[in-house]
Amino acid sequence: MAKISINIKEGKVEKASNVIVGIDLGTTNSLVAYIHDGKATAVKGKDGKSTLVPSIVHFSNDGGILVGNNAKDKLINDPANTIYSVKRLMGKSYRDVENFEQYFGYKIIDEDSDSLVKVRVKDKFYTPIELSAEILKSLKHRIEKDLGQKVSRAVITVPAYFNDAQRQATRDAGKLAGLDVLRIVNEPTAASLAYGIGLNPEEVRTIAVYDLGGGTFDISILQIQNGIFEVLSTNGDTFLGGDDFDRAIIDFWAKENNIAPTLLQENKNLAQAIRLQAEEAKKTLSNQDEFSSTLENYNFHLTKSQFDTLIQPLVERTITSCKNALADAKIETNQIDHIVMVGGSTRVPLVQKSVSDFFGKALFNELNPDEVVALGAAIQADVLAGNQKDVLLLDVTPLSLGIETVGGLMDSIIPRNSKVPTKAGRQYTTSVDGQKNLKVAVFQGERDLVADNRKLGEFILKGIPPMPAGLPKIEIQFILNADGILKVKAKELRSDVETEIEIKSQYGLSEEEMAMMLLDSIENAEADMKVRGLLEARNEANNILLSSDKFLNQNAEILSTEEIEKTKTLVEALRTSVAGEDKDAINKAMDDLNTYTSPLAHRAMDVNIGNAIKGKGITNIEQGTRNEEV
Repeated sequence: MAKISINIKEGKVEKASNVIVGIDLGTTNSLVAYIHDGKATAVKGKDGKSTLVPSIVHFSNDGGILVGNNAKDKLINDPANTIYSVKRLMGKSYRDVENFEQYFGYKIIDEDSDSLVKVRVKDKFYTPIELSAEILKSLKHRIEKDLGQKVSRAVITVPAYFNDAQRQATRDAGKLAGLDVLRIVNEPTAASLAYGIGLNPEEVRTIAVYDLGGGTFDISILQIQNGIFEVLSTNGDTFLGGDDFDRAIIDFWAKENNIAPTLLQENKNLAQAIRLQAEEAKKTLSNQDEFSSTLENYNFHLTKSQFDTLIQPLVERTITSCKNALADAKIETNQIDHIVMVGGSTRVPLVQKSVSDFFGKALFNELNPDEVVALGAAIQADVLAGNQKDVLLLDVTPLSLGIETVGGLMDSIIPRNSKVPTKAGRQYTTSVDGQKNLKVAVFQGERDLVADNRKLGEFILKGIPPMPAGLPKIEIQFILNADGILKVKAKELRSDVETEIEIKSQYGLSEEEMAMMLLDSIENAEADMKVRGLLEARNEANNILLSSDKFLNQNAEILSTEEIEKTKTLVEALRTSVAGEDKDAINKAMDDLNTYTSPLAHRAMDVNIGNAIKGKGITNIEQGTRNEEV
């Protein structure tokens, strides 16, 4: 397949001559790399020292945005407006992260729903996609300054366990940053490439990639043959990493100094200061026997032995994941040829010893563990540029394929540059009570609104048993074969009602038309994101309004007159905001309503459960839940 290059500044399609960069978008730090004189090189900052850009975004009072080290400096004195570990939020709902909310210095809004999480900064609301885009913009600017030329194409890495929503969120962040994301590459694959494993087509290897970063851990078992990387198994924990080592130290120091947990929750400045001290202690104890410091009226001391004892259970959890990954891959430790270490937290001596002892082999840890994924991404980018002739590149789909959802939004099911043949599916539900028929409209393109993309066809799933909105489970499945023929199936899982459509390959677009569609999507990414954000906020708000009306009707006897009036006032404020064009105003109104009604809902539930125990039955209580809707 011919390669397409886009000059974003001039709006022209060019021959493939621009550099393609590799980006490691990390939880704690991010970095960018490229191939220089045949060697993968991570780009350093203007100080010429560090290749790492802290994955931190700060919003100043004057509306400015700081990223990296400048933002990190604001963690202590302005934590509410300084966002870190945003990768942990990618593709997540509030319910996925609510148990960890206390560890974030900033406010995550609680919608008590399955919709994607948002971060509140003052009276504005940001998605993890928008926040990640700011980090990617900083990396883009860094390498453009280093190379002295514009960069528009990139390979971005993600953990092997990232689901479709998380991968799509990463692609969207790249697009919003002005980058054409040619490929989303699994981090273990990139790390293997950095060590040269898999570049020799004659080589057959089975390797384990142990990746312990700031916020996430995963172990991947890969089999490499004929230049093809196959993930045999992956295991891990999306909430286990160096941050948890820091947290173990914080909890230890809090106990030693009689610091109440409530104090750390209320005093975000103190909490951040202690967190940074804990991070420093962890680094110091990798090569020294003890650490001591003072902060305000507190004395913090920790020995290497104490540190090892604190983190031993966490390290043991990673070894358990290794055992599970091997079991899933149906192989033994003696069948592993190499163990590749990735992530800054693998510098901890106890981690290295535990992993080496478990596998019974020396570790591949000669490369900088912070850089190894980005270096591998740069090598993959070099492959895409056609400079690595011996590595097999499978054919890919040139543009994203998806369906129309509520509000005229495009929901990509097979993202652009997915290897073919491929199959992907997603579940949806109805948005109207008693809905019997469902129209499925299939589109191709990169814009957020289907009106800006190309319609490929549509069909109607008929005979859905009438049920309340949100109850039907409708699976939409895309099957794209090696000849480019797309088959789309829709099935209601409760009743087994199904239908399908087949669409022929290439969909009548020339290569230049595809390139212009890509250019159009990147140039309009910011505007598209604003429109999508507004429509999604309206959809969520309308669901909450319906649920709120039901809640008031069903629980009028439980609530006081003041509570009913206050709720009605907040409901009307939300209804008014929905009629407007301000996404942040809608989100603020939703946040205000949910914050006020959440304790009322819990109280009502307790009363109804009590009534049920007495044999009086239980009232159905609904709160603002949201499903993906067609």
